[in-house]
Order: sequence, then structure tokens, then C-alpha cells
Amino acid sequence: MSENSGNNDNSGNTEAPNTPTPSGTPGPQPEPIRFFGTTWVDHDGGYGLRRAGVAIGSLAAAVAACFVLRFAFQGLEIAEVGSLVGMLVIAMFAICSAVAFRKTWEGFGSRPKDPAREDALRGLKSIGFIGSLLAYFFRSLIEAPGEKLRRTEYESARAQFEKRRSTRTGNPAARKRPKRR
Repeated sequence: MSENSGNNDNSGNTEAPNTPTPSGTPGPQPEPIRFFGTTWVDHDGGYGLRRAGVAIGSLAAAVAACFVLRFAFQGLEIAEVGSLVGMLVIAMFAICSAVAFRKTWEGFGSRPKDPAREDALRGLKSIGFIGSLLAYFFRSLIEAPGEKLRRTEYESARAQFEKRRSTRTGNPAARKRPKRR
């Protein structure tokens, strides 16, 4: 499950262009981020605590996953499948974790260019889930995972909206009508 799956619209708009934002101004809405909602926009609503929670949670989940994999490896040793199988299992998890880390990290900075390829890599990223968890940990030390991408898209959408809005002559129905004599 990718952080960036869902809205493939590059404008950052999740609503209609003239939908009022929570502050009451019309325009594009910020796209919520998992675990953060829209607190990333102004870094309010417990943003710092949420970042710390995501960092601690993802690191704890990665450590727990390593213990689970260790128990699985011990099961292979008990089954006496041989050292070749053990080495292949270790290599598979290492390679899949490295690919999952890289793909997850890239997903924080840009939308996938080929969503079909990302879907094809979903199984590989599931096997290398420790890499994805570590990517979440390291990214949450810098910012909310995906914040930079969402902020760039949101600011671009706001700028386009303001540009379109400023070039209009206004709503004809809202204009004051001249008094007749």
C-alpha cells in the first residue's frame, strides 16, 4: 500500500475548485497525509507529536518485524532445509527490503510515472516491508512522509487558482447595479 496511491491528479486538488476550505476561503483543498491529516499545512494540531509518533511507531514495527523474521529463520534451521535455502531467504529479504526502501523513499518526492509498474511491485514491496518501515522512520525525522510533494502540489494549485481568480472580471450577479434616475 503506497502512500501516494489514490489521487493521481497532479494539481493537489481533491475537491471542486471553488469549494471553501476550512478557513472559509474558496480554492483547492490540501491533500491529507496518512496519520497527519492536513496538519502538515500549518504544522499545527499536534504535528510535532504526530511526527515523533510515526518515527517511533515505524521503528518499533521494523524492529518487531526483524524479530519475526528471525523466528522464521530459526524455523528453517529447525527444519534443517540446508544452508543454501537459508542464504536465499536472507538474500531475498535483503533485496526486497532495499527495493521497498528505495521505492517508498522515491514515492515521498514524486508521484509514480507508471502506476501499473508500481502495482506490479506491490508484492515485492510487501516482502520487503522492513525497508518501507525504515523509509517511513527516516523520512519522519525530516518531515511528514510525503509533505514536500503535497506542499509543492498544494502551493502550485493555490497559485494557479489565485491567478485564474485575479484575471476574472468577477461575478456579474454580485456587481452593484447603478442607480436609475
